[in-house]
Amino acid sequence: MSKNTDIHKILVIGSGPIVIGQAAEFDYSGSQACLSLKEEGYEVVLVNSNPATIMTDKDIADEVYIEPITIDSVEKIIKKELPDALLPTLGGQTGLNMAKNLADAGILKKYGIELLGTKLQSIEKAEDRELFKQLMNELDEPVPESTIANSLEDAKKLAVKIGYPLVIRPAYTLGGTGGGFVHNNAELEAIVSNGLEMSPVTQVLVEKSIAGYKEIEFEVMRDAKDNALIVCSMENVDPVGVHTGDSIVVSPTQTLSDKDYQSLRDAALKIIRALDIEGGVNIQMAIDQKSGDYFIIEVNPRVSRSSALASKATGYPIAKISAKIAVGMSLDEITNPLTGKSLAEFEPALDYIVTKIPRLPFDKFTNIDNSLGTQMKATGEVMAIGRNFESSLLKAIRSLEDGKKHDLTKNSTNQLLENIATPTEQRLFQIFELLNRHISVEDIHNITQINQFFLYKMQHIVEINDELKENQSIDSLKIAKQFGFSDQQIANAWKCSEKDVYDTRVKNNIIASFKMVDTSAGEFDSTTPYYYSTFGQTNESKPSNKKSILIVGSGPIRIGQGVEFDYATVHSIFAVKQAGYESIVINSNPETVSTDFSISDKLYFEPLTIEDVMNVINLEKPAGVILQFGGQTAINLAEDLSKLGVNVLGTTVKDINISEDRELFSHVIKSLNIKQPYGTSVESIDEAIQATEKMTYPVLLRPSYVIGGKAMKIVHNNDELLNYMQTAVNVSHQHPVLIDSYLYGTEAEVDIISDGETVVIPGIIEHVESSGVHSGDSMAVYPPQNISPNIQKEIVAIATKLAKKLKTIGLMNIQFIISNNQVYVIEVNQRASRTVPFLSKVTDVPIVSLATNAILNKPLSSFGYETGMITPTNLVSVKSPVFSFNKLSGADANLSPEMKSTGEVMGSAINYNSALAKSFSAAGINIKPNSNVLLKLSQREEEQNEGLVKGLNTFNFNIVNMKPEQITEENVDLIINTAENHQINKVATSLSIPLFTSIDTANAFIQSLKSDDLKVEKI
Repeated sequence: MSKNTDIHKILVIGSGPIVIGQAAEFDYSGSQACLSLKEEGYEVVLVNSNPATIMTDKDIADEVYIEPITIDSVEKIIKKELPDALLPTLGGQTGLNMAKNLADAGILKKYGIELLGTKLQSIEKAEDRELFKQLMNELDEPVPESTIANSLEDAKKLAVKIGYPLVIRPAYTLGGTGGGFVHNNAELEAIVSNGLEMSPVTQVLVEKSIAGYKEIEFEVMRDAKDNALIVCSMENVDPVGVHTGDSIVVSPTQTLSDKDYQSLRDAALKIIRALDIEGGVNIQMAIDQKSGDYFIIEVNPRVSRSSALASKATGYPIAKISAKIAVGMSLDEITNPLTGKSLAEFEPALDYIVTKIPRLPFDKFTNIDNSLGTQMKATGEVMAIGRNFESSLLKAIRSLEDGKKHDLTKNSTNQLLENIATPTEQRLFQIFELLNRHISVEDIHNITQINQFFLYKMQHIVEINDELKENQSIDSLKIAKQFGFSDQQIANAWKCSEKDVYDTRVKNNIIASFKMVDTSAGEFDSTTPYYYSTFGQTNESKPSNKKSILIVGSGPIRIGQGVEFDYATVHSIFAVKQAGYESIVINSNPETVSTDFSISDKLYFEPLTIEDVMNVINLEKPAGVILQFGGQTAINLAEDLSKLGVNVLGTTVKDINISEDRELFSHVIKSLNIKQPYGTSVESIDEAIQATEKMTYPVLLRPSYVIGGKAMKIVHNNDELLNYMQTAVNVSHQHPVLIDSYLYGTEAEVDIISDGETVVIPGIIEHVESSGVHSGDSMAVYPPQNISPNIQKEIVAIATKLAKKLKTIGLMNIQFIISNNQVYVIEVNQRASRTVPFLSKVTDVPIVSLATNAILNKPLSSFGYETGMITPTNLVSVKSPVFSFNKLSGADANLSPEMKSTGEVMGSAINYNSALAKSFSAAGINIKPNSNVLLKLSQREEEQNEGLVKGLNTFNFNIVNMKPEQITEENVDLIINTAENHQINKVATSLSIPLFTSIDTANAFIQSLKSDDLKVEKI
């Protein structure tokens, strides 16, 4: 079969904002699919609401609409663009659900739009729990005993029939939202009620629990000619019971016998054929570790979260191939882009082991339940590649960047044995500690049900460490390096410095070599240089004669450092290539576009530590290293790399340190006669009390050197101050706490581009919420709507002076507070910020490209830019944060100086009210006048409270007052809680009722209701 020539224009629906359960994997998959379709000559129209991604760049599709993914908005785009077909399987659950809604509403039929790839009937068979069960029965494939429930009463009857324990799985949700294990009636009532609410079709599957079974995943491909193959097999280290997104995962499977593997493989191929899937599918299975009996858990009839991992693990570009299959091409006529020689119908073969570890948000939300179950909680993940499981695991652990030493030596053995019974993000480290104490693999297996193979491998790591302590020989050093030990781990065992270990290695020629990922275990020559490090092997990565630049990525996605930094990394790669250099990338994140092997000239999939980055530098000897676009992760490497003689490009390490060191930066501010809130740093609780005596409450407290405002708090009195100092931070000489006067006012920020002479300011962003809310959690508007021209001129003047004084080369972000008509500088970051993608798209200024060229010593004037601010565009754009509180039960949803959002959306229109309306709609807040609003207002804002109530009355909202336990999704449509009532917040997030905790957000929402008919605009 060749591609479909009856269609010319294809609509692709993206996945919307990044939330837990649906993250950057879909930016990677969606971008890849759009480019794949364009490659075949189709015109591609994209709709997505997320401005932070590469996918919503102009170059990815022919027409890009950053609009709400709602029926109303998508129909307007369809009416305007008149596409011939719709591709729904690359935008996660959001894209799939929207396609179903468009079909159900008759819109696809009305406009004669063909659904490409997997047909709706097949999607429904896989997604609808009852239809899926019927199909499995027809195929004689085993599924756990289960029945559909559409009400709590149904579920209670089924629980009696099936018996506890049970697992509840809501239909048509992502990341296991609303589901979980239940062991009694009380848990059943809570989880079923929540699951029914979360399911768009009010349906849950009540299923017999098979917790403890081995969990296996297959990524499978099929075309319309019925060619089918297994792209990747994956095995969860955690047994069934932990959501696969929260589990440690290895590929290929490690513990299946050949008989069991072939049995599961045959079942997977039978299922994809029976579902008539055209494209990629993810199949999850469970197998009894004792009997070998297996069950089919579920099927995702689309490119899934695991598809990105599988693509990076094997080098097989699932989304790219899926898009080509969707337009009628077959696997036996598509060339594998990695080898450039073999066809896409060949199953990948791996001669290495891949390990994925989730990045969980419990460092941000320290007071919530950190147990892991069927509802996903991870915000991101890391991947590592090694020649053995031990090295793969240890590399993945050091890729996590969680800042923890995982020192559990003070915990009693009994406590640790009790703790490992419950899966948490700490369980891996607890197991290592128990193995250190010679607790047997058998005992740990009996408690955790983790397969003994993995536990013996962990025991091997402990044994190597013990040998290092006893024997500082070159042989033990070689073995430790071959099994993934870092120089720092070896230094800890040898009680010496990391440099001592490094010097010993180099002296004895124990250096990293790099192997290629080629999908064929070396059977075919690969044309794409995609590498991982190992020791004791021949080196397959050969430096070219071309001058190269190394770009360091941002590592795993976590709250405070999201996909925005990958956007910046990718654009820097493009600019480096356009400038004539070879672009080399190092990163550890399998979800992102930067680790797509086709983006850079060379890709190294490695942890972002000094040792691992230096391994690449020592081999490649790049002309320089760019760190500015990898967030705080990359910038934190600057000083050590510089000390090792590496040419760190852009702003010098010395000037970066001036902006990050409080005293040095204050000196710069004073020398330029710029205002700054009064503040100081303290190293003890007594110093904190003395400092606040010189200030007026409220004050802002924060640890130094943090990402995303971690542990920042506004306190209003001495009691709150003491509570913070005693519980939130470990204040010391090494870890001082910063105390600032809290200024009430409007926050604004700029991203500036400088080459040392010319300072370009693409635009000023105004925050909707007043000071005290982290910039990442604020709604933001461009151009400013409430900042006077004179104040804007002052902001531009300050930004220009600071860029020149701090000798910025590349990018710098500056945050301001405007209080009593005075402009204060509150923070400066000499790197890309999270606003760069938004500002790039709304100003049409290629911010990262210009910054990269400045870093490469090309003057901004040569691109036609001069010092000053770019003239604002005619459109108004509003960026809104999106939160994942419904996945993190008990998390404090109150907006504060500490960042909590996981993603963002954008709305653009010809006026502010309409832009607000679009932005709220894209964030899932579609509340109409006459709805019920619960108010719980702070008494500190009485005058504003009166204005809010008046605004609500204008639009005939029904203001209701009730206790938290009385709130239901039927009697309350919106909650406005500025009184920091945590019980009300908890109810709102658990029921997914829209919640505003800032009065400014509430007022902006009321203003959005004044909008006219909303037109869709392409960027």
